[in-house]
Amino acid sequence: MKKLFIITGEYSGDRHAANVVKELKKINPSIEIEAVGGQNLAGEGVKLYCDHSKMSAMGFNLNIIFTHINLGKKIAAYLKDEFKPDMVLMVDYGGFNLNLSKILKKYGFKIYYYIPPQIWASRKWRLNTVKKNIDKVLTIFPFEREMYEEKGINVEFAGHPLLSEIPDKTDKITFFEKNDFDKNKKLISIFPGSRKFEIKNLLKLFLESAREIKEKHSDVQFAIAQAPNIKDELINPMVSEYKDLNIKIMKNKNYELLSVSDALILASGTVALEAALYQTPMIISYRGPWFLYFVYLLVRCIKRVSLPNIILNEDIVPEILQMNARCDVIAKNIIKIIEDDKYRESMIFELAKVRQKLETTGSASIAAKIIADDI
Repeated sequence: MKKLFIITGEYSGDRHAANVVKELKKINPSIEIEAVGGQNLAGEGVKLYCDHSKMSAMGFNLNIIFTHINLGKKIAAYLKDEFKPDMVLMVDYGGFNLNLSKILKKYGFKIYYYIPPQIWASRKWRLNTVKKNIDKVLTIFPFEREMYEEKGINVEFAGHPLLSEIPDKTDKITFFEKNDFDKNKKLISIFPGSRKFEIKNLLKLFLESAREIKEKHSDVQFAIAQAPNIKDELINPMVSEYKDLNIKIMKNKNYELLSVSDALILASGTVALEAALYQTPMIISYRGPWFLYFVYLLVRCIKRVSLPNIILNEDIVPEILQMNARCDVIAKNIIKIIEDDKYRESMIFELAKVRQKLETTGSASIAAKIIADDI
């Protein structure tokens, strides 16, 4: 019986990995799979070595660093002495996985990487770590393949998983009626991120922006998308300070909100790509500690931060970052989307090109076939 061990670090990686497992079991039902993961992998019958809920974090925090180091050592020892998998599949979460790959490669494990870290965006020196320790990279962006091939790394393009995972657009009228939204008002949805770090740094900024928009446009309403891993006690007290806005906090409604909203205020991340696939007009805004921002400026390889802009190599979506991340700037850009029909339609037209660039069928099934063949 073949054995596979999967390592994810946060919700999105868990979801993508679970889809690969689903396809893999169609090819090889007897394969034994264990993982560092979450509810999605567990839902596919995967035995969890540990839940990754405490791993998702950002910033320089000694407790987080030591937790990751200790967990990495425990995983390596478990794989070496007990589980002994035929292959280790790493999914996203580059900082942790790349460091762990150094240990696992010394033990002789075959290591594949699905959804590799965005080395094209920053810290290109990590390509050396990939070349030394990763046996095969399964990329999700077409432009990544050339970068890995130039370095002599074994790589295959699997396509982006979102294209097959993302559901169809939700019917707007039905959604508004079901969730008590006013059909005569425009809906602006706020996605403040899926990490505690992001909520603390961005949510108040976005709420202040919503207040400024509301002062100038009475015909708008707001919703906040609460990530599954964000607890009520973190988000509710902050939103309660803005009762005058009557903001609805929506759980497990991300795709619905992305598809029916008139405009979106987003923290940078995969959510921008999801919004682009729905062709929903948006702005990207992000702000963090200045020290980390300066470090980012030193290591970045490209100037754009949002995936739609990066994929199209054009400035389609406004990126409002760091010192420019102010409520008046965010409000101005959102108001332009809802007032200027020509601007709005132009953004929608350009966003349609994102899907065309990524068009493939079944990233999870492609990845599963590659893994099954090679294991």
